[in-house]
Amino acid sequence: MIVTLDALGTLVALRDPAPLLASELDARGVHASERQAGEALAAEIAYYRAHHDSAGDLASLAALRDRCCAVLRDALAATGVDISPLPADELLDALLASLRFSAYPEVPDALRALRGAGHRLVVVSNWDVSLHQTLRATGLAALVHGAISSAEAGAAKPDARIFAHARALAGVSPSDHGLHAGDSLEHDVAGALAAGLRPVLVARDGRPRTVPAGVAAIASLAELVALAA
Repeated sequence: MIVTLDALGTLVALRDPAPLLASELDARGVHASERQAGEALAAEIAYYRAHHDSAGDLASLAALRDRCCAVLRDALAATGVDISPLPADELLDALLASLRFSAYPEVPDALRALRGAGHRLVVVSNWDVSLHQTLRATGLAALVHGAISSAEAGAAKPDARIFAHARALAGVSPSDHGLHAGDSLEHDVAGALAAGLRPVLVARDGRPRTVPAGVAAIASLAELVALAA
């Protein structure tokens, strides 16, 4: 059976980047408070989310990062930070260094158990092509059979086409049954239903008030092992 998995909020967490960015800037001679860093990052993240599907290869990823860096520079300046002494490449280094991902503690063992049960595991994420780098850096790439980002697929969840790419990566038939686990009702649950997969909502902060009928909600990926049995 194929088991597809969201990335951010399901497999990996992003550490609060605001204090990290403030620290990285300070190390480069630019003072910004955590508040200023947070406000600027909010603008950069909003731009990234609107444009990450443009980065389907390394060249377009570099171009996207340059544009995100420019948005961050303008946003920092708007909060009163004197960013002018810092070259663009150093600001980009500071930005990337502030984005630190880690696997949730139970995830590696859960993935091993799912693989051990014979399931084909594919990460399906609304992300740019650097999804693969993040999975490698967090040690998860070796525990799944493949990964597909929306930027590579040319379609983002909840579009069923990205799940078709996942089935191809897993080497399973479009008619084979499976499930998809993710933390978003809008993207993951709706996407799974559109693709003919059984949806599982990963609600790490507690069960949401509204869950569609027939959708299981779990607080940890460890619970997915039994649901996939």
